[in-house]
Amino acid sequence: MRRERVSSGTLWEDAVGYSRAIRVGSFVYVSGTTATGEDGSLVGANDPYAQTKQALGNLKAALHRLGAGLSDVVRTRIYVTDIDSWEEVGRAHGEMFGEVRPATSMVEVRRLISPEMLVEIEADAVIEEHTLGP
Repeated sequence: MRRERVSSGTLWEDAVGYSRAIRVGSFVYVSGTTATGEDGSLVGANDPYAQTKQALGNLKAALHRLGAGLSDVVRTRIYVTDIDSWEEVGRAHGEMFGEVRPATSMVEVRRLISPEMLVEIEADAVIEEHTLGP
């Protein structure tokens, strides 16, 4: 099967050897996504809600570039550096996904790649295949 890749252009992708997102057939996998803005700087310092919204916005953009959207997401994995922020993170996640309600996990990790980052989110999506005619 053909693999389509999307890059966000961060330094980490080349250094670590990964892609922001990959599409294989009707499946899309989005790597751990943080709250980086277009200029590469962190959005929402010390604000888990703002970081979650930005990370999900970045995730949405990667999905879009591969022909998918938030409505195609079937699973998310949320990594937080402070589980006590679960309500803020969960509220942002719920606002972005609405009735899509993907399967999800939220786990506390000791730290992320940069100490200012509070949230990182991965996603898996399945794009419905449409057939033409009988």
